Amino acid sequence: MRSRRALVTGAAAGLAAGIAHVIAREAFAHVAITFRSTVPDATLAAIRAAGAEASAHRVDFCEPEERVTRALDEIVASHGPFDTLVHAVGPIVVKRFANLSARESREMIAGNLESSILCARAVLPPMRDNRFGRVVFFGANGSSETRPARGHAVYAAAKSAVTAFARSLALEEARFGITVNVIEPGDIRDKTMTRDEARVRQGRTPRGRPGSFEDVADVVAFLIAPERDFVTGAVIGVTGGLWEADERNASSP
Repeated sequence: MRSRRALVTGAAAGLAAGIAHVIAREAFAHVAITFRSTVPDATLAAIRAAGAEASAHRVDFCEPEERVTRALDEIVASHGPFDTLVHAVGPIVVKRFANLSARESREMIAGNLESSILCARAVLPPMRDNRFGRVVFFGANGSSETRPARGHAVYAAAKSAVTAFARSLALEEARFGITVNVIEPGDIRDKTMTRDEARVRQGRTPRGRPGSFEDVADVVAFLIAPERDFVTGAVIGVTGGLWEADERNASSP
């Protein structure tokens, strides 16, 4: 029987859209997704085709905290309680710090770090009550090591902060049967490409091919499985072995 309920943020398009419909196959009764501007009809259709109910909710994580909190509380009240959170929102501006505006900096911090905190605050109380929960956050390649990259000063700082938050949260919530883990995707440029499509293309990774949304979704599905209660506080890179991508940003504005 399908009984689980998941909240996947930022699933209008990109990696999160693919993740949402992949995990919908995993005994979920309902997958709720957030979007910022356009209603993601294609994502909703894919979730339903996978056998789960679906709902979409507008949440702009760069808006003031009280608006975001209110929106999240309404989602939890109407479609929760959620036993799974996949927080994939993560705005990025690739630009040297000297050319980065205060607004761009603020939105990257709000959209990456503050959004993670607000989502956790919204979904964790019922997880604690039910003694079960699965939370997956997204870092960036190297964020667990504060690895530097040109054009990423604020983004990298925000993602490293997300990773530190998640790993500390994992310690605090483990006694409630809640796991908290982080995925660090590699340089996945085409976020709609399937694994089969990626396997016949050349990519600048040690693996020799580009990454796909299915590569990332597989790891999410692994981490949110009920039996995965002993994997928490982990940071898993899905990178094809890519270690240093900074040279790609050498000419960033």
